[in-house]
Amino acid sequence: MKIVALKMTILSILTLGIAFMAVSCNTTNEGGKDENEVEGEKVAKVGSDTLTKHLKPFRKDLPTIGLLIYDGVLTTEVTATADVFSKPTKEGLQLFNVITIAERENVIIAEEGLKLMPDYTFENCPKLEALFIPSAYDMYAQIHNEDIVRFIQEKNKETKYTVSNCAGAQLVGKSGIADGKNIVTYIGGGKQLQMDYPNLKVNDDAKVTYVADGKFSSSNGNLASYISALILVEKITSPEHREFVESYLYLDRLQNWTGETGAVLMAK
Repeated sequence: MKIVALKMTILSILTLGIAFMAVSCNTTNEGGKDENEVEGEKVAKVGSDTLTKHLKPFRKDLPTIGLLIYDGVLTTEVTATADVFSKPTKEGLQLFNVITIAERENVIIAEEGLKLMPDYTFENCPKLEALFIPSAYDMYAQIHNEDIVRFIQEKNKETKYTVSNCAGAQLVGKSGIADGKNIVTYIGGGKQLQMDYPNLKVNDDAKVTYVADGKFSSSNGNLASYISALILVEKITSPEHREFVESYLYLDRLQNWTGETGAVLMAK
């Protein structure tokens, strides 16, 4: 009997505990609104202190920076641009909408294995101030995808700036939007790019990291994608804002990482 009574006591405690957890986990506040609902949208609960403060709303009054993505895309060439254009002013004000765009709503698998969910597709992409075209190690699928090429051609009609990084220059060449313009691609890829698209003025990638010609600009890609992004953000905003962004990114530490200031400490 004692054993039965003990079991019943434990069961009662567990039942009360579960009931308490059910009440505690109810996130609906007194006003009846779900705390995970922000301006009509459901967001995943990460924690009360980080639930919504990093969400950047799409504002129609701000210029939109579009980042084209597709399977095999090099992550850095997407994140570098986002890193630069998502930074606020010194006063904390949002300056741009930064969005990713893919052919479909499917998850994109980057070269490095990172999974990216596009914000928009080719069908519902909003008007862009600038379109950034990244690369993949194998561009065959992209340059033979008529939908991607057509999207670049159509968006180029409305953008003020079109930027390619690394082998993204191949899509610029395929689309024909920059015929007669200067361009640069990844180191070692210039000769083939010139052969494939003779109407482009391909610069020597062994000597040139970045080039701008009218609304078009391009870089060697990878970390050099920061250069194309920083130069454009200065052009659209101001030299002061670019300096602020560079300080935000600790760019001086990257430039001087082997120097005495901000030196790397190698622990034994």
